This record gives sequence, structure tokens and C-alpha cells, in this order.
Amino acid sequence: MSRCHRLLPAATLTATLAACSVAPRHAPAPAPPVPDISAIPDAVPRQEPRSERGNPPFYDVLGQRYFVLASARDYVERGVASWYGPGFHAASTSSGERYDMYAMSAAHKTLPLPSYARVTNLRNGRSIVVRINDRGPFVANRLIDLSYTAAAKLDMVGDGTALVEVRTLEPGGSAAAAGVAARAAAPTPVATGPAAALYVQAGAFADERNAQRLAERLRAAGFTGAFVRVYEDATRRLLHRVRIGPVASVGDFDLLVARLAAFGLADVRLALD
Repeated sequence: MSRCHRLLPAATLTATLAACSVAPRHAPAPAPPVPDISAIPDAVPRQEPRSERGNPPFYDVLGQRYFVLASARDYVERGVASWYGPGFHAASTSSGERYDMYAMSAAHKTLPLPSYARVTNLRNGRSIVVRINDRGPFVANRLIDLSYTAAAKLDMVGDGTALVEVRTLEPGGSAAAAGVAARAAAPTPVATGPAAALYVQAGAFADERNAQRLAERLRAAGFTGAFVRVYEDATRRLLHRVRIGPVASVGDFDLLVARLAAFGLADVRLALD
């Protein structure tokens, strides 16, 4: 639940507005009455020009530099989703549009504005399609910030966060077909590991020895769930992925990410087997 202009102190905000492309605003108007959420359809991907606002080559927020992707094509990532609602209804988004908490929309740090993505709750299997028209979230290791309606459809409003997969969609493609293609494109394991669905990936190596060395270092440091899982990619190349887990919740994921950062591994991600 975070936008760049609502997290920053005044001095930092002034220096960051150009990058975020969000003008100072007055308090947003109260949210309208809650509609029938079940009747609100998914966003439908369509061809749109890149927004004139919110798409700089890069921008800085809270000391972190973010590089906006040249294209949304083939983007797939897993992580933590949050949501933002009534306090920001009708406020300006980074693209210059008005935020509608009842639209199927979202914010992302690096995908071009606008983009479309299928977001799947990895714990309950619920899936939606959103239009990304805002920047954020800039809190901890959050991946995407969803509108109220999008979060409600994923059944994550009460918890506030959820472990999700974000997969971009191309205009003209079928959202249902995209889900089938995603499952078909998943890497095939050629060696077994712990039988659980979600892990934190600490590294990936072509050389098995490098993967085993990292796993041994992690176990020696107290990460007792560290192991190496071997996958074969589309070119039949073997990849050795160092995993820790399983993780059962957002809290587990956040704790592991924080411990790995203290260990010196900042570029970690949520992995699904």
C-alpha cells in the first residue's frame, strides 16, 4: 500500500517528483459507495502508447535507483503483492491518470506504463488481469501494489499482502491461454528436493560446484533449509538453483529475505516448484 509521493519526506519528494511524474495534490475525495466487486471484469489488454508520464529511463526513490523496462514482453516474477485503497481514491497516479480503487489496476516499479499482467495468488490459485498505470510499491521487498478490487478478487484484502506471480500479457492474446502457456513453459525439474511449493531462491548457477558451495555456506550460517535443485531450461542446459524453504507465508518470506540481506545476498526472489 505505497505510492512514491506518499512515502517521502518533503525534501526528498521535491527531488523525486520529476522521476515519479506525480504532481503535488490535495487530499483525495472520499471513495464512492462499494460496487458489486464480482461484477467488475478483468482488464482487457489492448494496444496503447507508452504514457508521457511515469516512464523515465530511470528514477530514484529512497536511495534506490529503478530502471524502467524497455518492454513488458515475457516478464514473469514472483513475490509479495500489497494493495492501496480509499486513502488514495481519485489521487493522481504516476501516469497522470486518476486512481480508481474499483478499477482492475496496479502499480509496479519497473514495467512500462501502461502494461497488462495476470496476477495469481499462489496460495489459493485465484487469478486476475490488471492494467498497470502507477509506480510503486516502495516498501520492503514488495513486488506489486493492487487496487482494492484486484486485491478483493484475490482474497487478500484482510491480510493486506499475498504471495503472487506476476506475468505480463500482450494485447490480442487470451488471458486464459496465457495461463496455460505459463504452466507449459515452467522449467522441468530433473532432480528432487523438498516437496513444497514455495521457496526463496538465493542463487542460480550453471556450475553445480558453485551452487553446492553457496548451499553449504548457507547451511553453515544457520539456513538449515538450503538445498540445490536442478532444472533443465528450453535449450536443455542444466541450471542449479539454490533454494531455502519452504515458506508458508509472507511473514516467512520477509524474514528470510531480511536474513539473506544481512548475509550479503540482496538479489533473492520467490520461487515456485
